[in-house]
Amino acid sequence: MPIYAFSCAGCGSFDVTRAVAEAGAPAACPRCGAGARRVFTPPGLALLATPVRGLLDREEKSGHEPEVVAHKTGRPLPHRHDPAPPWVLSH
Repeated sequence: MPIYAFSCAGCGSFDVTRAVAEAGAPAACPRCGAGARRVFTPPGLALLATPVRGLLDREEKSGHEPEVVAHKTGRPLPHRHDPAPPWVLSH
């Protein structure tokens, strides 16, 4: 079952485990019993592999802070080693 975060004005935040069908239902603070509002949090992506997490962080950063590139990086594309130019048809 998913865990939902709620915030009480007097006591602070707390988590509630409930079914997805009950996600929008109000929750009472476990300390004081007052009504609490749901706090929307980002999904838990901590379980991703380190390289995948790094790529997602890089992709997110590049959306609003693109890097200025001064030189090419990466491997060159493979070249053809045919003796004839590519526009010549051979048999």
